[in-house]
Amino acid sequence: MDWLQTIIIAVVEGLTEFLPVSSTGHMIITQNLLGIEQGDPFVHAFTFIIQFGAILSVVCLYWKKFFHIDHSPAPEGSSAWGKLIHKFRFYWLLFIGVLPAVIIGLLAKKSGLLDWLLDSVEVVAVMLVLGGIFMLFCDKLFNKGKEENKVNEPRAFKIGLYQCISVIPGVSRSMATIVGGMTQGLTRKSAAEFSFFLAVPTMAGATLLDLLDLFKEDTAWATSHNVAMLILGCVVAFIVALLAMKWFVAFLTKYGFKAFGIYRIIVGGIIIALLLAGHSLAMVD
Repeated sequence: MDWLQTIIIAVVEGLTEFLPVSSTGHMIITQNLLGIEQGDPFVHAFTFIIQFGAILSVVCLYWKKFFHIDHSPAPEGSSAWGKLIHKFRFYWLLFIGVLPAVIIGLLAKKSGLLDWLLDSVEVVAVMLVLGGIFMLFCDKLFNKGKEENKVNEPRAFKIGLYQCISVIPGVSRSMATIVGGMTQGLTRKSAAEFSFFLAVPTMAGATLLDLLDLFKEDTAWATSHNVAMLILGCVVAFIVALLAMKWFVAFLTKYGFKAFGIYRIIVGGIIIALLLAGHSLAMVD
């Protein structure tokens, strides 16, 4: 990977991380278009690590939530544990929500399934189309959320289960968790915001695991050039995601998923057609 490729992939990541179009899928497509070798451990790690750079924009935009401790009185009769949960409720709900992804993600990584999926542009294309078809109808199916419905422990856990589907590139973590929230009676805005919050511990864990794996297997990748590319990728993804996130919440609240569904079907359909015709996606050989 060179500097220009790094910037292009980071911009794609920042633009798509919070959109229900699959940022991982778009990065895999972009890497193929740029002729970047798939299967390289550093490329896999780069894909996850710059996602964490984009996710940090959530902490920046919603810093009052992430650095807030509830000092209001706990419900009467609460145990010592109940009082502690009340005080740190925001973090407690994130912990519950991220548990399913931790279990499923570790199993997928240990089995090698995750690495295989990350190398498959065919999987991305098919899931883009299937997810797009679903999104054409999901607003009518699940858009019954109410402002008074808040995230609680059961809802957080169920949204976390939906997030596990996004282990398949092309599904979109954002789509899975927002739809998961809507099935639990949350409004599109509330579901989107909890999806953003849940992304922080999820991607922090994925990034840490990838870094540990990289150092375990071989430290030869840790050249000054590669480290600089990681830093650049994270910074670019952070800035672009910060701008994209605010726009997405406003757009989703007003218009719903349909436009994203059409986009996914078009992109996925074009890729499938090219692959069936025997063409490579690589623009650079």
